[in-house]
Amino acid sequence: MMGAERAAAAAKKAMTALEKYKFVLLVLLAGLLLLLLPIPSGGGETAHAGEAEQAATAFSVDELEEKLEATLSRIDGAGEVTVALTLRSGARQVLAQDVTVSDREGSSGEERTTVVISGGSGREEAVALQELAPQFQGAVVVCPGGDDPTVRLKLAEAVADLTGLGADRISICKGK
Repeated sequence: MMGAERAAAAAKKAMTALEKYKFVLLVLLAGLLLLLLPIPSGGGETAHAGEAEQAATAFSVDELEEKLEATLSRIDGAGEVTVALTLRSGARQVLAQDVTVSDREGSSGEERTTVVISGGSGREEAVALQELAPQFQGAVVVCPGGDDPTVRLKLAEAVADLTGLGADRISICKGK
């Protein structure tokens, strides 16, 4: 009889523990289930997500010029605006590097290797520490209101704010 009482007490104790921690156990079971689900390899959705991320961060001078034209055209008195930008240097990334310094018999050497991360399925990506924005060299803005000093000032300030150019690098002309 003692064995049956112990088993009943243990079962009662297990039931109270189960009742107390049922949500924790439910979360653990859901996690295990997610771990067992198959993951698409290589050409699945993860590859498309990487491509979309790269496309989103890609820089296009033409797209920026179009956005500037649409924005600057909304300035009172400017009219329809055309913008041309020139670049000193394009957007670029600073990649992480491992540096190995060797000192052998009076001569020292330095070896640099780019740090890469394996993405699975034989895919490797360089580790980017920093992404540098493009540097603009100059801008030309042509619009019907280009002869009005107030409009010229507003346009020059807007272009300077959006591109980082100084006023001496921005030319604003009256157009047709």
